[in-house]
Amino acid sequence: MSEPLLQKLDTDGKPLGPLPDVPAEDLRRLFRHIVKMRVLDQRMLSLQRQGRIGFYGTAAGQEAAVTGSAYGVRDTDWVFPALREMGVSLWRGTTVKEIVCQLIGNSGDVLIGRQMPCHFSDAKVRSVAWSSVIGTQLVHAMGAAWGAKLKKTSDVMVGYLGDGASSSSDFHAAANFAGVFRLPVVFFCQNNQWAISVPLSKQTASSSIAVKAVAYGFPGVRVDGNDLFAVIEATREAADRARRGDGPTLIEAVTFRMGGHSSSDDPTRYRDAGLVGEWERRDPLTRLRRYMNAQHLLTDADEATWTEELNAEIGVAIQEAEALPPPAIETLFTDVYRHVPAHLVEQMRYAIAMGEGQKFEGAFPL
Repeated sequence: MSEPLLQKLDTDGKPLGPLPDVPAEDLRRLFRHIVKMRVLDQRMLSLQRQGRIGFYGTAAGQEAAVTGSAYGVRDTDWVFPALREMGVSLWRGTTVKEIVCQLIGNSGDVLIGRQMPCHFSDAKVRSVAWSSVIGTQLVHAMGAAWGAKLKKTSDVMVGYLGDGASSSSDFHAAANFAGVFRLPVVFFCQNNQWAISVPLSKQTASSSIAVKAVAYGFPGVRVDGNDLFAVIEATREAADRARRGDGPTLIEAVTFRMGGHSSSDDPTRYRDAGLVGEWERRDPLTRLRRYMNAQHLLTDADEATWTEELNAEIGVAIQEAEALPPPAIETLFTDVYRHVPAHLVEQMRYAIAMGEGQKFEGAFPL
């Protein structure tokens, strides 16, 4: 039997019991952040369709899971994201311009053009680089947690995954090791029902994702991923448990991917429109808006003003990012060695003299 679903708000935004403590001003910031994620997704997908960036993966419909999990841990904890957790970095202080620069891969990119678009990471906000290979970041999160335990720090690692990654070998390796050694790690699964075009029922026979934790000797918690308060409560409890030395938790945030897997995907080829409509009625933004309106914490004017401000901010970021040149060619050398060997110094001088790296032929070809 599947684990019970933790909910704090019903789909109309009405409390189902006591809510976790979130100050009113923080709640307004959280709402604005969800709006920011949605507006940014819309603008960046539009840029991709215009050929100005090459690839993008939206988080539309999943913003409460991303935002609630970001709020539920300390900013000093480390996150190991997957495709739809760019909003965690955004919450922690990454700028819109830095994200746009990464999508372009120009000289303003904190990763200096070394990663695929939308594969954001930044050490300044303790977000670790990830790969499109499914689940690899989970082993990294487990390893960092082992290091934190050995060094006796209070750091907690958060390893994000999708439902498809829970069937990967790296998930097994990370969960098994973390369970055996009671490591301070939270495995946070955004179960958005689809592993690209593969529905949940076709990639696992488990009654839930959360139940998989039982085999590894630690708790699995199933939470309504479109309920911001439920996600905050589950994440806080898991992080506190890890910090006390009690070991990992697997959180399954049940949500839905409203768009395609990425800008390269057409979900209408494998997904019924009626199912999408059903999940639209569970929209995390709508649910939170109804709660906050009822509590007199939000007005329609607030949301309209924030949307206008965010569109303006994103517009300026795009303009500034598109004006930047490609990364300097010398970074190919200086980024590898602390002290560049003489033969590579010579190659670097030759590359600069030949004007290498100044030819720019457009967006990433996806």
